[in-house]
Parts: sequence; structure tokens; C-alpha cells
Amino acid sequence: MTPITASATEHYRAARDELLAARTDPARAEGFAWPRFEGPFNWAIDWFDPMARGNDAPALIVVDDDGTHHERTFDELARRSDQVAAWLASRGVRRGETVLLMLDNRVELWEAMLGIMKLGGVIAPTTTALGRTDLGDRIERAEIRHVIVGAADADKFADLPAHLGRIVVGGTHEGWAAYDDAYETDAEPARHPHTTADDRLLLYFTSGTTSKPKLVEHTHASYPVGHLTTMYWLGLQPGDVHLAISSPGWAKHAWSLFFAPWIAGATVLALNYTRFSAERLLNELENDRVTTFCAPPTVWRMLIQADLTGRRGALREVVSAGEPLNPEVIAAVQRAWGLDIRDGYGQTEMTAVVANTPGSPLVPGSMGRPLPGCPVVLVDPVTGQRADEGEICLDLTERPLNLMTGYVGDPERNAEAFADGLFHTGDVARRDETGSITYIGRTDDVFKASDYKISPFELESVLIEHPAVVEAAIVPAPDELRLAVPKAYVVLAAGHEPDERVALDILRYAREKLAPFQRVRRIEFRELPKTISGKIRRVELRQREEAVARGEVDCVEWSDDALRGRY
Repeated sequence: MTPITASATEHYRAARDELLAARTDPARAEGFAWPRFEGPFNWAIDWFDPMARGNDAPALIVVDDDGTHHERTFDELARRSDQVAAWLASRGVRRGETVLLMLDNRVELWEAMLGIMKLGGVIAPTTTALGRTDLGDRIERAEIRHVIVGAADADKFADLPAHLGRIVVGGTHEGWAAYDDAYETDAEPARHPHTTADDRLLLYFTSGTTSKPKLVEHTHASYPVGHLTTMYWLGLQPGDVHLAISSPGWAKHAWSLFFAPWIAGATVLALNYTRFSAERLLNELENDRVTTFCAPPTVWRMLIQADLTGRRGALREVVSAGEPLNPEVIAAVQRAWGLDIRDGYGQTEMTAVVANTPGSPLVPGSMGRPLPGCPVVLVDPVTGQRADEGEICLDLTERPLNLMTGYVGDPERNAEAFADGLFHTGDVARRDETGSITYIGRTDDVFKASDYKISPFELESVLIEHPAVVEAAIVPAPDELRLAVPKAYVVLAAGHEPDERVALDILRYAREKLAPFQRVRRIEFRELPKTISGKIRRVELRQREEAVARGEVDCVEWSDDALRGRY
């Protein structure tokens, strides 16, 4: 690729404008190439500040539980983040040092992200759901030097390393510096810290659905520039109001509530709610004239339990991410709003790489097609050859800019993930004749029953179409005859009792909708174990089934063998 000689801002804007135009002219995306930077690059100073200074459009709206709105313009955030950067420097935060940022959805979160970036610091966003043990592990593994924490969580750090610089937000705490003091700082526009595109910027821990959370490193390019693809998938345009349901501390929060909207020049709308309410969310969509909306499948499944009729408001784009989206949910929203939920795919390790983009033909249940600049291939895990069904990988022949540097302090996982000139995602999918890619499952989740390959997602998609089912997880249950059989763990909708009648009805429904080899053979009603980011931990359910088979755990389940002849 030809080295860039013009300013970083100019080339960044040119790449962005190509993808903004591609929302209505998909052919524009075909010529997209990642902008690559020689010399200094810092997204907060080279992109955000030039866009923000003198710009009185709303950049951020945070809505509290009681409906209070906290609004900041782009210009206000540019100036406030200058103050935060100068004050943090006075508190000893230095270029290259890592700051753990543990805040809920409050204005200070966005100010601090920008301020740390302007200093050339490294940001480690962290969920407020963590306890002391997990925090201690993360502080050690990520080599945290400073922490910025809400007052309600400050006590969690009482027994943690004394060397930490401690900053408290939303109050005071003995021995801690008060973040509010930053607002008393006189600050000139922040000077460029001379970071480069390859310098470390972000450290994220994965959700740990199958193993101990991995520590992912991103640079000043891989997320700040890489989220150009996310902006395109979301369908964002300047002036949009974008609402995403995502908790701070997880990578998706940076995707949809930081980088992608502000790349487009759109407003970020964030909800600082302690408890989810479908009715309140629908009111927010209407009252704040939300144009683009992103939510995980769990939220979409809860929304379609409500009456969506006439509640579309100003919505133009609706998308889903985090886990595969079931076709029945897409159909329900299409009936109510006349909008297609466009699914997309990425990981903490990268930005969006596969998606149903605006205006593209949508195959229900499909994640879409590879996004511009994303060399997605499917690889047969046995032969290592390219195939129409296999592990989702990125071809590293020309390493895509939106991919992580690697896992910090984990050479074995890095060797495995970057083997054979590919980045291995650990996810399995199939591609149809149109090029659309449909998710099958994690390599750890797909299993065989009677020598047939079973995709949990495909069976779960059928089960949640039943009116009694809100959520379902399929795992293999050991079986003497078939080696393993599909077992469903089911969360019931309100008004349905976990009894034999309901179990029989769900098993009958699944039998009618699935191929014989996919038949759900057992069912148990119970809450699903999830990571603190809300993803189902099927690994725990698999372990439970093995314990049941050994007689170590009692369970109340219904099986097709016991109910044979009744459905």
C-alpha cells in the first residue's frame, strides 16, 4: 500500500466519507482501503478535536433512571477532555501508563476516555460488576498504574496494591483524588503526545464464555480506525442519534457508544439504567428521536414480548450484535416496524468483519457478508483448506488494520490464534451460494449426536419461536446409545409453568420443526448461566450434564423416551 503523505485527518476523513456514501451506494464500498499512517496519530487529537471544536451539535446524551438527561456538545467534550488530560498529567499519569476505567454510563466515562487518549495513556475499560478478586487479577495482568472509579465501587480497591493512583468520580473518598477537581483546571488544547498508529491504546478482557478471560491489546489504529467498518454496518450518518444497549467495560461499548458514532459525527445516546425495562426503552426511542439502534439478541427477545405497534418513532436502522440473532425475532420486528434487524459479527479481538450492510439483500438468520477491508475466509478445521463451512478466519496475507495486536502475556494462545497465516476466531459458520455467512456456533459448542453434527444455535432458533420460551441453550447430554443427544435448557415466558404439559408441548413443537437427527431429546427448565457481559456459558451447562451422567447432580428433566407416544 502506498504510504500516506497527507495529514492523518484528511486521509481518515476520505476513508470515512467513502463508507458514509456506501450506505446508499454500496458500490462505493468496493473501493475502500484502510488508511494507514506514518508518523504521529492520535484519534482524539487528529480526528475528534478537529470535528468537535466550535461544534455545538449534541455529541453525548446520558439518560438516568429517573429520566434526567445529561447532554454535552462536541465542543464541550473537546474542552472538558483537555481539562481532564491536563489534570491527570498533574496527578502523575504518563504516556504509555495504563489507567483502569471502571464507571457506569455517566458523562465522565466519555470525558476520561478522550482525556487519557490525549495524554497518550492506555485505557483498560472495566465493568462495574467485578469484585475484588477479579480486579486484583486484572490489575496485575494489565499492569494497571492508575484507577478511575465511581464512588460506589471505591471500597473494592481497599486491599489492592498501594502503588495505584486512585481517582474517584461522583463524590469523595478518603485517600482518593476527586475527579471533579479536573473542572477547576485551566487547560489549553491538548498537545499531540506523538503516539503512532502502532502504539498501545486499549486493553480489553474478553467475556470468558469458555475459559479464563483473555487480555486483548488494541492500538491507536485497530479500534479508532478499524471501527470505520462498524460505522458502515450500523448505517450511521452525520447528525444521527444512535442508541446502543451495552454495558461499559466491554468492547461493544467502545464499538457502538464511542468510536463508530463519533467517526460519523452522530450523537451518542446512552442509558444509565439499573434495571432493563422494555417499555421505558421504547419510550426513549420515541422521545429522543433515535434514528439508529443496536441491541443484543437478549434485548430484542424482550422487546418483541411488548407491543411494538406504532412505536417506531424516527428509527431508520436497527441492528443486533453480541450473539447470533434468531430469524423469528427479525420477522417480529419487520411485522411491527417494517424494518429489518441487520445482524453483524465481530469480536473483542477485532471490529465488525461480517455484516448485513444497509441496502443489501438480507437472508434471515445470516450474519451477512464480509465487510470492506476484512479478508474473511472459512477454513475446514480438519483439512485446513478453504471451504463453504468451517471456522471463521481472517487471512493475514495483508494483515487487516482492524485486528488486535495479540493477547497480552499469553504466547500459547497467540500461537494458536495466529497459526498458518490466519487469525482463528474459534467460531464456525457456513456460506451459501449468495456469499451470505450463517453462524453455526463456537468450535467448543458444536457437537455430534448419532454421528450427525449439531449446531446449538440452529436448534435454539427453533425453540424460541415457541410462545412459552424466552431463552434456550442446547448442549450435549451423554447417552449410552447415541453417545450424546441434544438437551435444551429453557427459560420460560411469564404465565407458563415448568411442568410436564409445557415440556411436552415444547418437545412436540421442536419435533415438528427440526430434522429427525436434530430432535431435542431432553428438556430442563432453569436459569441460564451467563458471563457478566450477558453471554450464555454453555461450558457450564456441558459440565453440569457430565456431572448428571455421573450421578453427582440431581435434575428435573423431561425426555422424549419418557414421553414416547405422547407427542
